[in-house]
Amino acid sequence: MKKVKFLKCGMAVLTAAALITGCSLGKETAGATAADGEGTIKVMVWDRGDAAPGTTVEKNTQTEWIRKQMKEKYNINVEYISVPRASSDDKLNIMMSGGSAPDIVFTYNQSIFYNFAKNGGLADLTQAYEAYGPDIKKYVSDVQKMGQIEGKQFGIVKQRGVEAPKHTAYIRKDWLEKLGMQMPKTKKELETYLQAVKDKNPGGVSEVIPWAMSGRNDTEKGYLNFVGSYVDLKEDREAYVYSDAYMAVAPGAVEGIKKLNEFYYKGLITKDFATDTNEDIYKAKISAGDVGFFLDDSERPWDYITIMNQTLGAKNTFVPVQCFELSDGSYRTPFEQRYGMFLMVPKTSEKKVEACMKYLNWQADPQVAENIVYTAEHKRDENGVPIKLSSEELASRGYPGTCDDLNLVNLSMDWTRSKDAIVSKWYKDQSVDWADPEWFSNFYDIRAEGKFRYPVDSYISQAEADYGLNVEKMMIEYVYQLISCSPDEFDRFQEAEYNNLVNAGLQKILDARAEHYDSMKK
Repeated sequence: MKKVKFLKCGMAVLTAAALITGCSLGKETAGATAADGEGTIKVMVWDRGDAAPGTTVEKNTQTEWIRKQMKEKYNINVEYISVPRASSDDKLNIMMSGGSAPDIVFTYNQSIFYNFAKNGGLADLTQAYEAYGPDIKKYVSDVQKMGQIEGKQFGIVKQRGVEAPKHTAYIRKDWLEKLGMQMPKTKKELETYLQAVKDKNPGGVSEVIPWAMSGRNDTEKGYLNFVGSYVDLKEDREAYVYSDAYMAVAPGAVEGIKKLNEFYYKGLITKDFATDTNEDIYKAKISAGDVGFFLDDSERPWDYITIMNQTLGAKNTFVPVQCFELSDGSYRTPFEQRYGMFLMVPKTSEKKVEACMKYLNWQADPQVAENIVYTAEHKRDENGVPIKLSSEELASRGYPGTCDDLNLVNLSMDWTRSKDAIVSKWYKDQSVDWADPEWFSNFYDIRAEGKFRYPVDSYISQAEADYGLNVEKMMIEYVYQLISCSPDEFDRFQEAEYNNLVNAGLQKILDARAEHYDSMKK
């Protein structure tokens, strides 16, 4: 079975009546006009609040370049409809339910895609994909099966670029050196380091935090790799049933959570971390240099580390570390799958399917994709790697801060498969000089130790569609509550809270996942 990542669960089932409009597949051809339904398409775009002065996320130098390309090549007009990035799935649900969605919409949430398709909310892209998707087939065909349901193509799926783990642990190398300690390779060695940080305060800070954690309630990043290391996935069936979304309730996970509870009451984890739901305190403490260790999204912490290094006037501070060993001494580092967003055409836009497919197919070409991500003005270095414009250059030229949001289909380019090119790019893309090439080379190697991808299928059970989103949020709260509950109440509290998850639909989800896996193996 092909191993692909099971994305996070989505919303409850939508009624077909709220989504279906009864339009039939259009028969437009290249160069069609607005009169026959193909001339203008509306495309969803995220608003991150980083538009350049005097521009908007819908209208800026980059969107105008794309508009010009589509008009000249296909006589298709493109308009952009913005939605807030932080609440994009909620907004998408509202637009789809109300029949006001743009012609191209997208989500990372597999369950949302699945529910829209199963309930008649999406246009069938099968014919248009066959006729107008040659570059999608050529460059990103490997991931397109995830957009199929019962043999029909209801979504075009974005292919990721540089392979990356979901989460990476970071440790203060300079503090290790001050403490006379080696880089930890096991959880026990990590614990020894954390206790030494608490007891000896190697940074001489006013309030030292051995392990920084936040209370963000939409991600398991702060604990999942640690807790997952207590789970033995003996076969693909277990890996499929629990995936990474349900790892916190897999057999053995409770022992990992109990260990975090022990850390918390020893003062090794941020006090009252669960109240820091927007990460403000977490980020501030790392940036200030008060933290000895943390677990986060793989590259996101570079922003905090950059600030800290500038503040301290240092370079070799935080470095990646792999110390969450499994029972056999090996490591398991869950990686992002090769597929990303699900790109959809609502049923209400069925007459524009061909125009939408041409737009997406145009973006599949790696050269086009590169120009969208890095702008058509970008240059390449001596290794052929695209050079990213600085934030100041982007703003001064009217580009949004995140041009790559406009690249919907393909992030896989030649350079994304070369370590030397990736390391070179990371180094050259620094906004300030906070790390040397050796740091990035080490990061590339350490983060990939124990590289693992969970087995996934495009199918979503009804139980997961109905209960998944709520259960997943409850699981994050379940872990946070267990980490910070009184140690003598841990077992009783864990049993009660687990029963609440079961009552909310957890067992139905796990049973359905097991049943589907078994059906695929017959």
